[in-house]
Amino acid sequence: MNVLVTGGAGFIGTHLTRLLLRHGHSVTVLDNFLPQVHAGRREIAADLRAHVHLVRGDVADPETLTNILGDTQCIIHLAAETGTGQSMYEVARYHRTNLTGTALLFDLLVQHAAPQLERLVVASSRAIYGEGAYSCPQHGVVYPESRSASDKRKGIFDPVCPSCGGPCHSIATPETAPWDPSSFYGLTKQVQEQMTHLFGKLLGVPSVALRYQNVFGPGQSLQNPYTGILAIFSNLAREGREIQIFEDGRETRDFVYIEDVVSATYDAAFAGIQGCHSFNIGSRQRTTVLEVAQRINEFYGAKSALNISGAFREGDIRHGLADISRAELLLRYSPQWHFADGLRKFLEWANETEPVGAGYERSLAEMRERGLFHGD
Repeated sequence: MNVLVTGGAGFIGTHLTRLLLRHGHSVTVLDNFLPQVHAGRREIAADLRAHVHLVRGDVADPETLTNILGDTQCIIHLAAETGTGQSMYEVARYHRTNLTGTALLFDLLVQHAAPQLERLVVASSRAIYGEGAYSCPQHGVVYPESRSASDKRKGIFDPVCPSCGGPCHSIATPETAPWDPSSFYGLTKQVQEQMTHLFGKLLGVPSVALRYQNVFGPGQSLQNPYTGILAIFSNLAREGREIQIFEDGRETRDFVYIEDVVSATYDAAFAGIQGCHSFNIGSRQRTTVLEVAQRINEFYGAKSALNISGAFREGDIRHGLADISRAELLLRYSPQWHFADGLRKFLEWANETEPVGAGYERSLAEMRERGLFHGD
């Protein structure tokens, strides 16, 4: 197939493009090489340059999109601004890329800019759920509201049952969970999904939204201070600087390795699924942020002090774990990578470059100035 990958020079896009080429597809990559992500780089990976049609451009630019859609048979839409915290104070920027860019894409498709289109895949996020699914002893499965700043200032970090206000514990979140994003980034991902399915039905094109959990692995940006605690912690640990752990360190994430993610993305495009579907793509594992910091620090020689600070950011969730049974059933998705193995691969790769740390403090300062980061 002729495949268009928007945001294809980024972390997931680069790995996915390699897989597409191995399977014999013709690939066009659209990317604006955002400095925050690419740190001044204006080229795709060296091994891809002779095999990919690269278009340097903006997903929200009508002329750029019009010129590349013509013979496209499959669109894998990855282009997006991705900083959860940053989205809360750069609202117009996130709206333009994530929503205006996606709206423009469908505007052109409805005008038959890609008459041969057979498949749509969009990168969504677990951020659309907000806190996600919990279990209350009295009320069963519940979906707590976003945690209040006043509770977190008191050291009360776990959500409570929305019905009785009592304690509840986190469980795997299914795709049927209600949408309740706690960040503007999450809201844009929700709307991207809705647009993709709406226009997929209108165009008669199968559409798939993939709700990625915390994707990690070699090739992710080490320079972007707004996403990826693995990158942030690895930079700090290599320099022997203090690693600040927000809240009480017991918050958990579902870290899914890049190879599992690109395998699921490829199957979403080419497994022959009909209709419109959304799938969680996770690892079946939950890992505490404290464990992440400890493992990274130990890998680099335990040079950093670990500071469980109690500080917190607005928009962060407490726990994340995906119910992936639907992807297992319909995509035959089966994550192959355990977190410890993937983390070792990532840290070995990160150690080949110089650590980058200055931007992280700047990002926290920006959030503090806007009342979105609390604590020392």
